[in-house]
Amino acid sequence: MVKAALVKELRDKTGAGMMDCKKALLEAEGNLDKAITILREKGLSSAAKKSGRITSEGCVDAYIHMGGKIGVLLEVNCETDFVAKNDEFKQFVRDLCMQIAASNPQYISREEVPEEVVNKESEIFKNQALSEGKPEKIVDKIVEGKMDKYYQEICLLEQDFIRDTDFKIMDLLKEKIAKLGENITIRRFTRFVMGEGLEKKENDLAKEVEDIISTE
Repeated sequence: MVKAALVKELRDKTGAGMMDCKKALLEAEGNLDKAITILREKGLSSAAKKSGRITSEGCVDAYIHMGGKIGVLLEVNCETDFVAKNDEFKQFVRDLCMQIAASNPQYISREEVPEEVVNKESEIFKNQALSEGKPEKIVDKIVEGKMDKYYQEICLLEQDFIRDTDFKIMDLLKEKIAKLGENITIRRFTRFVMGEGLEKKENDLAKEVEDIISTE
C-alpha cells in the first residue's frame, strides 16, 4: 500500500499522472528517488516513440541580455497550438534562449556539423595524439573521446543545461516531450553579440556570459 501523501509528493516533483506515480512507487517499493528514476525512464521511452511526429506549431522567442550585449532568436516547434501556448513549453523555450546566449553553441545536433569540419577536427586530434607519442592502436579511441567533448561544446543538444548541469539539453528536451505529450523539435537559432567581428576585450564578453548564468 502506498500512502496518498507520497503519491502527491511524487506528482509534485515530476508532473506525472497520479496513477503513473502510484504504479512507480509500488514498483519502487515506496522509495521516492527510485520511483522518480522509473518515471523518467518511462518518459524517455515515450518521448522516443513521439520523435517522428510532425511539428508544425510552436513559437519564436527572443532573449536580449541586460545591457543589450548578447541576443538570441530561437524557433522551437511542437504539434499543436495548445502546447505552444502552455506556460511550461514557453519556459522551456526561454531556458533554451538563455542556454544559447550563455554557452554559444554552433549547431543544434552533431548531425548538423559539416563533414569537412568533423574531418578537420578529427585530423587535428589525431596529430596531437601521435605527436604526444600515443600508441597508434589507441589513437582512434582517443580521437573518438575528444570528438565527443568537441560536440558537447558546439552542439546545443549535447551541452550541459546551465540551470542544472546533471542534465544535458537533449535530456531536458526528452522530458518535456514526455511531460507535454507531444513531439518537440528545436528548429533553428541565431545568436548575436554586439560588435562581433570587431576588436573586443575577451574578458568583457566572458563577464556577459557569467552574468547570464548568475542573474537570470
